[in-house]
Amino acid sequence: MRYLSLVYFFIFTHTISLAQEPLVKDSITQLKEVVLIDSVKKKQATGIVPSQIIGFKVFQNFSPVEMVTSLNQISGVYVLSGALNTNRITIRGVGARTPYGTDKLRLYYNDIPVTNGSGFSTIEAYDLEDMNSIEVIKGPKGTAFGANLGGAIILNPKEALQQATTLRNNLTVGSYGLLKNSLGFTHADHQFSLELRYGHMGLDGYRENSRFDRDGVLVNTSFTINDKNKIAFLFNHIDYTAQIASSISQSAFDEDPTQAAFTWKASKGYEANKYTLAGLSFTHGFNQKLSNTTSVFYTYLDHYEPRPFNILDEFTNGYGFRTRFLGDFKFGEHPSQYSVGAELYKDEYNWATYENLYETNNGQGSLTGDVLSDNKEFRTQFNAFGTLTLPFASFFSAQLGMNINKTHYDFRDMYHTGAEDTSGKRSFDIIFSPSLTLMYTFYPKQHMYLNISRGYSNPSLEETLTPEGVINPDIAQETGTNYELGSELFLDNNNLRINLALYRMSIKNLLVAQRVGEDEYIGKNAGSTKHQGVELDMDYKLDLIPKFIVTPFISYSYSNHKFVEFVDEGNDYSGNPLTGVPKHRLNTGLQVQGRNGLYWNTTYQYVGAIPLTDANTISSASYNLLHTRLGFKKQLSQKFSIGLDMGINNVTDTKYAQSVLINAVGFGGSAPRYFYPGNDRNLYGGLQLNYVL
Repeated sequence: MRYLSLVYFFIFTHTISLAQEPLVKDSITQLKEVVLIDSVKKKQATGIVPSQIIGFKVFQNFSPVEMVTSLNQISGVYVLSGALNTNRITIRGVGARTPYGTDKLRLYYNDIPVTNGSGFSTIEAYDLEDMNSIEVIKGPKGTAFGANLGGAIILNPKEALQQATTLRNNLTVGSYGLLKNSLGFTHADHQFSLELRYGHMGLDGYRENSRFDRDGVLVNTSFTINDKNKIAFLFNHIDYTAQIASSISQSAFDEDPTQAAFTWKASKGYEANKYTLAGLSFTHGFNQKLSNTTSVFYTYLDHYEPRPFNILDEFTNGYGFRTRFLGDFKFGEHPSQYSVGAELYKDEYNWATYENLYETNNGQGSLTGDVLSDNKEFRTQFNAFGTLTLPFASFFSAQLGMNINKTHYDFRDMYHTGAEDTSGKRSFDIIFSPSLTLMYTFYPKQHMYLNISRGYSNPSLEETLTPEGVINPDIAQETGTNYELGSELFLDNNNLRINLALYRMSIKNLLVAQRVGEDEYIGKNAGSTKHQGVELDMDYKLDLIPKFIVTPFISYSYSNHKFVEFVDEGNDYSGNPLTGVPKHRLNTGLQVQGRNGLYWNTTYQYVGAIPLTDANTISSASYNLLHTRLGFKKQLSQKFSIGLDMGINNVTDTKYAQSVLINAVGFGGSAPRYFYPGNDRNLYGGLQLNYVL
């Protein structure tokens, strides 16, 4: 920490030396979002709380197939991707111990909460080409978007902005039988806007049993009734089928990383999902200083997954509302802001398991047998929130925030009766999560901030069950306090952008998912962790070559996460590095943008070794990846433009694990399966057509 203090002292003194012009006296200077090589975009009314936004310029670095590669360019955010349909998002190490999927954060789609009632989020249900931008709030400081320990991710879909009627098509082909097409129609005038998109993708996959097919429709429309009222409608539907290769052992990884896990290949395991989101929102401006936006929404998920150990058949109906008031008022001589609101998410989750008789199906894959379980869960998440931003001077302001959460589970065993019935309810205590952010402006576009915030993570309903399937009344929510010091600096006529953050978060009542079967986990509170680290995002726009702008960039994460107290099954792991998190992670690259429409983007990624067991006896190997993309855009006429691009992923053909399964256990004498191999060198190319009607 002494060296980090010296770094901050250097930036502080350098910033002071540049502050030669007087500060703006008549208004509060808002802390801008941390942007990675992207134009400034509208934040989701988080006030002076910092967040990071990525958009088209970051998306353009990579193939349009995967959203997670773009997210991995954000410092502090690490997405482990076993396949297009298998992602686990961790933010500052939170969520790293979750065996499968993403929890401990809130996911929003156009301001609508899409995290389910047990706290899990499915980012693979969305198409990157439907996104305008992605905003990330790291840690529990974004009280208007939940106070989860991991933070929040807000997906902003594309919307018609320019007053025109346009038809667009983007076709991408590539290795492993990739075929992806995105067709879009947009219309906007002074009163009505419509974004209509249809996308299809098919991919055979790098590994055995990894075929992926997806179709999706997006409708995003709004109608301005008058100066004070606006109504908007959002509809997103995704239908995809994905074969599952699953994880493999070290020996299998070394021998042939393209192979699927033996039992998953034999059963031809896969998952089929139909996901629908519909939302209606109404915005009303009471006057120039007060407005309200209220949304009602409905979600539906139909999920079918034949696995070697059983067949899972489930569907979920979710619904709720979100309302938020935004207001301005005078605090002394300075304008101030406040927001207050609430959101309710309720869902009914129905799931049953059946025997999988694939071993007696003559090599034809999965075959449904007798029912093993039949369950229903009613889950409720309620959040109330408020923020107050007060400028004490033109150069100094504070923001107070509060989030209140209430979570309730109602589990019903529909299979057993009498004494064997394991139905039960669990209502957690109300969690109060305050937040304080202080922001000091040295000079326009040069800020430092300090944040102290408290957050929580709920156990999923499954984690609250004992091995006998009975509700465990003793399991508690994780809670933590986050301390963060950061800065955003624009130097050298705003060509150099530096964002630096130091944080420390202590988490108590650590939730541990203990494996008791091939697909059975129970939760328990087993200690505490300390998350601390440094995050740096920097880019520099150079105008050195005629007709070209060269922008080098870097994103670095240092994650020093440890178990403070952790005793599990009589083993003391206190002091060990946190499982599932690399200590060092680096993303850097170069963007070359020509004024004639030519561009060339190259990115380099380094991921350090990841501890795979709590005892730190096994770690994954560190790896380096290099990606490059070359493209050209040309306006052929006043109404018609064309774009061509090609890219190479994993230029050096590195053999690496793109995701890992921590604390893996071998069954039936087999070796533990820790690794999800990443793709080898692969190519893609695209054709974009744009026509103004």
